[in-house]
Amino acid sequence: MNSTKDNTKYLLTGLLTIAALVLLVAIYYTPTWWVSLKAPNYPEESFPDGVRIHFHMNGVFNGCTKVDKAEIQEEEAMDCVHEMDTINHYVGMYPIAAGGPVEKGYSQFLMVLLGVMVIGFAMPGSKSRMSALAVGFAIITIWMYMTIYTKDGLRWQTTGYVDAMIASLDQEKGDDRDDDLASDSMSSGQALIEQLRSSMLGAGQQKEATAPEPKQKVSETASVKERYIHNLRINFEMDQKRKGTGEEWNGSGLQVMTWHYEKNLGRYFNEPEEIKPMVATLKLAIHLVFAGVLLAMVLLLWGARQPRGLLFWALALAPLALPVFFLIEYSAWLWWFGHNLHEMAAFTVKPFMPTVFGDGKVAQFSTHSYPHIGFGFMLAFSVVMAALLLVRRKQIKSE
Repeated sequence: MNSTKDNTKYLLTGLLTIAALVLLVAIYYTPTWWVSLKAPNYPEESFPDGVRIHFHMNGVFNGCTKVDKAEIQEEEAMDCVHEMDTINHYVGMYPIAAGGPVEKGYSQFLMVLLGVMVIGFAMPGSKSRMSALAVGFAIITIWMYMTIYTKDGLRWQTTGYVDAMIASLDQEKGDDRDDDLASDSMSSGQALIEQLRSSMLGAGQQKEATAPEPKQKVSETASVKERYIHNLRINFEMDQKRKGTGEEWNGSGLQVMTWHYEKNLGRYFNEPEEIKPMVATLKLAIHLVFAGVLLAMVLLLWGARQPRGLLFWALALAPLALPVFFLIEYSAWLWWFGHNLHEMAAFTVKPFMPTVFGDGKVAQFSTHSYPHIGFGFMLAFSVVMAALLLVRRKQIKSE
């Protein structure tokens, strides 16, 4: 009789564990939150949902859909991430991509870490639990190191993460159209300055004839992610050439994350003296988070030896609290955007707290901020983890 009950409990544990892992995958690949701005100059006919963006675990994506009406013809949906950036910069807010750069870069590792913790917590025996955690943590460590610190580490990131990087720079996701990328990577003002500079050089002195540099081509068989990374490399190299730094592309996560952050901070308010300390802080944060994740895995592994103590129960409690962690993180970054307004803005407004949940108003814009399907998956994940915790607690007592 007891054996039958134990088998039922272990079957339930297995089903809850599988459900939790499936929900973690769903959370990562679906939008978690959405924000929309509405105003009279964005009519409902063209913007049925306003200027809308979607927050994912690995980036911010366009939430506007293509309008298909007789009086409106669109080949593709408007990029509302850039539309919202344009609106926000008038009051001094930094581009959306400047928020959570470390969190987005580490999101895939952290989600897999939660999955390994769930599996380890569900394991009934000490040896099997320790083995599962040790193998999982070792894979995460190697994966993180290769992504962040090794050459071409960016290829170990998800396609969505690289996609969001390109989109935030207002770049086409094409293949080897280097000339188009060169013109797109600078603002219209920068393009005008470059044209004037070229004409002055042509009028004042004879430029030495030099052979054109060979273009870097991407293979026709390259994957979507490889084409995206190729795009980022072209922009990086052109950016370094304009600045005269001479830094070569190595494609590591550390290099691309810091360059991308710096470029986004300077898109509207290019103040190098202000940006450099912020980039240095980001670089330090990348190193500290890497070390912090390693330390957390060591502590969890040590605490998982026996089913007792806070560290053991943290294997379930930390994943269970994922919605709370997300809301704290999301609110903190909204506060940062609203309280770090640049003085060079076109309009001066007092520091403010953007709407976290519900409806609000800023100037003539009405703001709307609500959970998306991914947050629903988070809540379902918490319920599953609570059930798993209760079942395992009974098992441990009986053992």
